[in-house]
Amino acid sequence: MATNRQYDQEYKIQAVKLAKEIGQAKAARELGIPKNTLYTWIRANRLGNLDLGAGSQTPKSAMTLNGELITLRKQVKDQDKEIRRLKEENEFLEEASAFFAASRLKSAKMKD
Repeated sequence: MATNRQYDQEYKIQAVKLAKEIGQAKAARELGIPKNTLYTWIRANRLGNLDLGAGSQTPKSAMTLNGELITLRKQVKDQDKEIRRLKEENEFLEEASAFFAASRLKSAKMKD
């Protein structure tokens, strides 16, 4: 009978770290967990879904993080540019609205 055990995040992190040190199959045996479970956590780490903490990046994942950082910085720059453009448009529309409101008021007074 199979039981679905729940493992907390810290346990998964420590298990993946151990697997990186002594090998996946040996770590799974020592921890008494199914190999497939450990392989799933290792894959999650490789895909960036299980962060092992500071100093645990491989050169490959570090390059991926650097690429992501560059992309995010570009997005922020583009969004800042868009925000400035929208603020300018908003200011223009406020001025135009005030102009037309004043014009309507003047027109209404002239009819009286």
